[in-house]
Amino acid sequence: MAGTVVISLDAELSWGFHDQPTMPADRVANARAAWPFLLSIFEEHDLPATWAVVGHLFLSECDGTHADHPAGEAWFARDPGGQATPDSEWFAPKLIDEIRASDVDHEIGLHTFSHVEFGNLETTREIAAAELRESVAAAEAAGVTPEAFVFPRNKIGHRELLAAHGFSCYRGRQPARWYEKIGVPGVDAVGKLATFAFGLSAPPIIEPIVDADGVVNIPASLFLFSFEGLPRRAVETVTGDPVVRQVEAGLAALEDEQDGVLHLWLHPNNITSERDRTRMSEVAALIADARDRHGVAVETMGTVADRVQSASDE
Repeated sequence: MAGTVVISLDAELSWGFHDQPTMPADRVANARAAWPFLLSIFEEHDLPATWAVVGHLFLSECDGTHADHPAGEAWFARDPGGQATPDSEWFAPKLIDEIRASDVDHEIGLHTFSHVEFGNLETTREIAAAELRESVAAAEAAGVTPEAFVFPRNKIGHRELLAAHGFSCYRGRQPARWYEKIGVPGVDAVGKLATFAFGLSAPPIIEPIVDADGVVNIPASLFLFSFEGLPRRAVETVTGDPVVRQVEAGLAALEDEQDGVLHLWLHPNNITSERDRTRMSEVAALIADARDRHGVAVETMGTVADRVQSASDE
């Protein structure tokens, strides 16, 4: 019996960049359009995914200051406040409704309330708790009960708070690949180039585990936009899209891993060009083919967590 594919998405709009010196115009401008595009290809292939949504996006309006939030008003300096509009970069209730209305049984999880990095030393327990509390409240007011959590920028911290706020699982860090383990400056870059160009190894097939706090850790296997720029263009001309080839290798490895998971992830705002859309269409088709031909399961983070928890209770 084959293993399982999980697809998780960090759905942020402008919240993914509001603490950065500059906000990437192309990614912000294309973020809203990417949501319905991804929904369409998931529906075409009947692929459920976990959409980890920034909690503020559930709101239909706000004052822009969030003065009662312990992160402080400076943290929300870029939040324009106001009301949700069809082109808003700070609110997305209609986009979230589209996920819920899909014929595919997607999961809506959370990605904090305002994209605070939990692993940052400046993020206190009070701030983390407020982010969880306010994001859950916003989701539940919209009729969503979230179980899955994704840490912004994969910086894990205050993990012990998750269970108390109703979360059953989170996306853990991706295991180091062979070229990252060597620890020699420059070798990791060369090793990554060789791996993606020539397929020297497949992405890690992970095994979800119940952590010390009773929450299921479902580590990442592959970020679907982890090989970009000039290296991507150079490799594409010879072997085709290197990330698609990595997905192929991961799916092949998964066929012999009954309890293994290939956990693929991305941000909708990564999709800024037709090349990116082609990549995602090809990835979706490969996953569907592996499911139909080889029995690979496609599940959400919450479904995997339920199964893992049940097994651990036996």
